[in-house]
Amino acid sequence: MRNEFDVIIVGGGAAGIGAARRLATHGSAALLLEAASRLGGRAWTQELGGYPLDLGCEWLHSGDRNAWVGIAEKSGFPVDRSDPPWTKAHPGIARCDDDEAAARKAFSDWEERLGQVAEGSDRASDALDPGGGWNAYVRAIAGFMSGVAPENISATDYTAYDAASTGRNWSLPLGYGTLVTASLPSTVNLRLSTSAERIEVTSNGVAVSTRAGTVNAKAAILTVSTAVLAGDAIRLPSGIDPWREAAAALPLGRNEKVFLEIGRDAAFEPNSHAYGNLRDARSAAYSIRPNGWPVIEAFLGGEGARILEEEGPAAGFAYVSAELAALFGSDVASAIRPLAATSWSRMASIGGAYSCALPGQSQARARLARPFEDRLFFAGEATHPFDFTTAHGAYDSGQRAADEALAALRDGRSFVGQAKVVTTAGRRA
Repeated sequence: MRNEFDVIIVGGGAAGIGAARRLATHGSAALLLEAASRLGGRAWTQELGGYPLDLGCEWLHSGDRNAWVGIAEKSGFPVDRSDPPWTKAHPGIARCDDDEAAARKAFSDWEERLGQVAEGSDRASDALDPGGGWNAYVRAIAGFMSGVAPENISATDYTAYDAASTGRNWSLPLGYGTLVTASLPSTVNLRLSTSAERIEVTSNGVAVSTRAGTVNAKAAILTVSTAVLAGDAIRLPSGIDPWREAAAALPLGRNEKVFLEIGRDAAFEPNSHAYGNLRDARSAAYSIRPNGWPVIEAFLGGEGARILEEEGPAAGFAYVSAELAALFGSDVASAIRPLAATSWSRMASIGGAYSCALPGQSQARARLARPFEDRLFFAGEATHPFDFTTAHGAYDSGQRAADEALAALRDGRSFVGQAKVVTTAGRRA
């Protein structure tokens, strides 16, 4: 087992892999510690019903400037540049065109008012139309975007992402998670099912304690979620409170998915989209037969995702099945059956979907991204100034943190002596 490392990366999601790839190109000896038994973090593709379904991130947002597109093409992963299903409403479902147009206009008007709110309270709920008939719809879509209710969304933060997005949304037929997990360089040392329990800054660099022993290195890059960073799962050095406070100002929202298998021939148009009850803030968005597969993917955010978190997958299946019956007719119940449901909020090593800055806290992203004593460096989607909530934002942040660590090592601001691994018995591994 190799005992000498330049940098320890804590967390094997898109940010950790981004950092690992940058370190590998510079020939640095890196060790990646991942608490879960798999790589990818919130990028997770599972083979369900015979199809690669993304339980977490799924879309190559801002695809024309998304780093994962280039990685995919160099690795031989196909990229689908066609319009996403939400641009194609499923024909023949029960709906009112006038209501849909009014709901979409209400959401557009809310987004336009966010700029004014950002200069005042910064609370996105203040941009809602008082007593507006479509506020439930606005809340549902805001839940898809941010995972939380408008009362807990910084208008400044929301508009920063919106202004930077190019609106190009592409997909990976083999799965986003498949690409992310396949992208770790073979030269990087990997230890799965190994959570960091304590991180200390030492005279020689850093010491990361795990159940398997303590690993010493010159620097560490932390890519864990804000829920983990703000919590007590990892004991961090004294003086780190400002970073914990920044993480707490960027809580993870709720976003979950429910997958249903189409069990018999039914009139479901492939690669189409449907939306549930326009007047229910819990409503789901439905991707119908993506890639032509006999699957329906229901995406729930905010209040809708709370159903899964608080009541469990059976309640989630029941809710989306009822919405689909309202859209397609009662006989749909015999055509679909539960396939899978996510539980990101219940996953201790992650604790939710993606970060959302609280009102007045958009600058917390920059505060969280600062190095600590040129020993600890921070990455993850929450540290990106405008591509937060995305796997490409996470990747770019990992590259940035790796560059910071490399600069510190190169300039002699961190220990450049020999690193070692110590087992729980006190012996070198």
